[in-house]
Amino acid sequence: MRYYVLDRGDQLSVELSEKFHQLAAKQGLQLDAESPDIVVSIGGDGTMLHAFHTFIDRIPSISFVGVHTGHLGFFADWQANEIPELVDMITRHKDESLLKPRIVHYPLIELEIQKKSGTSSYICLNEFTLKGVDGTIVAQVDINDQMFEMFRGDGFCISTPSGSTAYNKSLGGAIIHPSIKALQISEIASINNRVFRTIGSSLVLPKHHHCDIYSRKEQNLLLTLDHINHPISDLISVRCQVAKQSVSFVRYRPFPFWNRVRNAFLG
Repeated sequence: MRYYVLDRGDQLSVELSEKFHQLAAKQGLQLDAESPDIVVSIGGDGTMLHAFHTFIDRIPSISFVGVHTGHLGFFADWQANEIPELVDMITRHKDESLLKPRIVHYPLIELEIQKKSGTSSYICLNEFTLKGVDGTIVAQVDINDQMFEMFRGDGFCISTPSGSTAYNKSLGGAIIHPSIKALQISEIASINNRVFRTIGSSLVLPKHHHCDIYSRKEQNLLLTLDHINHPISDLISVRCQVAKQSVSFVRYRPFPFWNRVRNAFLG
């Protein structure tokens, strides 16, 4: 079993990372920074996003597991004091004769960003946001190649089901179970008056639908892909859809999604 550990960098996370390496070496696990079978994230949800984008080119062949040392840790199954138990579980995983852990697959967002300077593609685990830098933005929204609305406001948040509990939730969007292959479009402070009208509520698109956002004026914009910011001044359009590939999380013990939601938001 090949593994890699990515930690948040604070003292506790670094200490836990070192402890993990020590225990893993005793169990015969192989440290591999290039092609691990499993990536262990030690920190918060931001650390998991960093781990995801670090290995984004190898997503189909990697499973992720999180150890929580942050404030929320929605992606994390394990607490700081459970490192020995986690290493033991991973060690059992490498033994083909033992029961395999459950692998869950969460949908991702696929983006095609067209600019005057060229076209590029990206994958997001949580969400994609588009905001104005100098003020409100003006954008046309098409769904399945049909015009839906002309938007004026602060921007958009396009989220995956796993990202529906993040920024999307603060915008009043719905929490969606990650077994549902869909994306959610939430407006950020839309302007609604007798001149400008938008739908004003979140939209959920299934995997076989797509959304196009067209910039309709010269404007400085900020595109954020999970935690990565991309300033842009020559945007033509962004196409958003559920990605063909998914991200894998390894579950060594049951931790139902709605239990995560309850623990994260209700205590």
